[in-house]
Amino acid sequence: MHEFRVWAPKVERVAVKSGDETHPMSKVGERGWWRAVVESAGHGTDYGFLLDDDSKVYPDPRALWMPHGVHGASRVYDATSFDWTDQRWNAPPLSSGVIYELHIGTFTPGGTFDSAISKLKYLADLGVTHVELMPVAEFPGDFGWGYDGVALFATRHQYGGPDGLKRFVDACHANGLAVLLDVVYNHFGPVGNYTGRFGPYMTDRHRTPWGDAVNLEFEDSDQVRRFFCDNALMWMDEFHIDGLRLDAVHEYVDRSGINFMEQLATEVEHLSAALGRCLVLIAESDLNDPRIVRPREGQGYGMDAQWSDDFHHALFAVLHEDEQGKGYYADFGSMRQLAKSLTEVFVYDGIYSPYRRKIHGKPVEQLSMHRFVGCIQNHDQIGNRATGDRLEHIVGLERAKAALGLVLTAPFVPMLFQGEEFATSAPFQYFAHHEEEEMARAVSEGRKREFAAFGWAPESIPDPESQETFLRSKLPWQEVTEGVHAEMLAWCRKLIALRRHSPSLNEGMLGHVHVDYSDEGKWLVMNREDMRVVLNLGDQPLELPFSGYHLELASGTGVTVSDGLLQVPPSRLAILCADA
Repeated sequence: MHEFRVWAPKVERVAVKSGDETHPMSKVGERGWWRAVVESAGHGTDYGFLLDDDSKVYPDPRALWMPHGVHGASRVYDATSFDWTDQRWNAPPLSSGVIYELHIGTFTPGGTFDSAISKLKYLADLGVTHVELMPVAEFPGDFGWGYDGVALFATRHQYGGPDGLKRFVDACHANGLAVLLDVVYNHFGPVGNYTGRFGPYMTDRHRTPWGDAVNLEFEDSDQVRRFFCDNALMWMDEFHIDGLRLDAVHEYVDRSGINFMEQLATEVEHLSAALGRCLVLIAESDLNDPRIVRPREGQGYGMDAQWSDDFHHALFAVLHEDEQGKGYYADFGSMRQLAKSLTEVFVYDGIYSPYRRKIHGKPVEQLSMHRFVGCIQNHDQIGNRATGDRLEHIVGLERAKAALGLVLTAPFVPMLFQGEEFATSAPFQYFAHHEEEEMARAVSEGRKREFAAFGWAPESIPDPESQETFLRSKLPWQEVTEGVHAEMLAWCRKLIALRRHSPSLNEGMLGHVHVDYSDEGKWLVMNREDMRVVLNLGDQPLELPFSGYHLELASGTGVTVSDGLLQVPPSRLAILCADA
């Protein structure tokens, strides 16, 4: 026996087709919900909904299992049947975290949850504390990044479906790893989204880069918000996920008295208390608005953290001067700006942005720097380049090592992207498979036009619809024991171990980081209590007086401290510790 429920306020009649049987559904209340109990249905039964006189059978917008893909029948899933072994698990605080972002489809040759389990001990030994999954909700096609999901409650069947994700999460917890999941609540993918047949999930009164905005404030929006809040709670409750990363929250258009993020944060806090588990929400936002991460008690939206794009952009622009002046890097390029990102978080905090041609942002005040996630590589910053080239491919090994050293000693919560820790040779390219010929052609041609404007030859831009582009992005794990890859891996392990064992590198008070720098000499010294981090990106060796400190770690050869004088060759980073 199974109870079917669906929200469909736009129609006059609803029936559920369960197996070969069709059962009319009854209205429940006045809010657009329908219900039917089918005695013959249970775990494994395929089903869908019939709406008014439409003969098409539509998948359930809240289906937990879509083994036939986004256009096929939904399948009943018994969420209580999995045997968990993580009853004593509780995630470490995000403030002490080292996040590792990965894409299930390219993380291992198998591209499944089960094959990813084989790498969890490696991540734990590296010192990672939180594994962040790119979206795993069902999306169309054979491969993709996951940001065009349309069945948001269903776990992608090619990755292993709902039980596969549960096995992965359970194994992560057994290895001491928390799990964060990237979720997309700002749009649905362009193919396979049938929610519009059921209700006003979208509104044409606001526009986003993907088209109509999600309906967060107009008629029936309370049930749309309920859809997304229930989705978030499901991942954390039924799948034991420890936190969510919310994609592009700046594209939420919501003028309600209670902002959607505030509502979500409140409900997650209540669930955390009920479960007795630490649960977190991390936002992606380009607004430079501290309200995103300010606690609700302080009139904020209550997100636990957000990605710090200004830190990434400031660091990348000084590492790779050829990028300066292009796109949003037009706003960056000086050591002064990198220093500001390390001490004040937002470089653009109420000042004029040449790229945006307007005043942008607001100062961060009275917030811990642990509210911000810092990185030099992530899926966007690699995959949205024309060829998906990694940092080491662009600036060389020594500068990539120095950049990683700054990320892992900065006051933010650090994040790595899969393969960064061993300077993988594999790119991470944009790939998206569409079975519809016209959509596939539009995506491929659009990608070429986008980068042709930056001077790239069209034939050099990988076709996102090609399986080769997807396969090229898979990690070559044999590299971890080879040459420069093993060298980078050893460096990453040392950095994480140092961070874990240094109270100074885990202190997050705003105003407690002090930075000296020279734009002319292209060097920077970050002071964090008894630790000092020296970065030399100039063309000449750097000499600075440093008495009372000893060298703890260096990113390459030639770094010395002798007779109170520190010498750092170009493209090197040195970490010093005060003498006891």
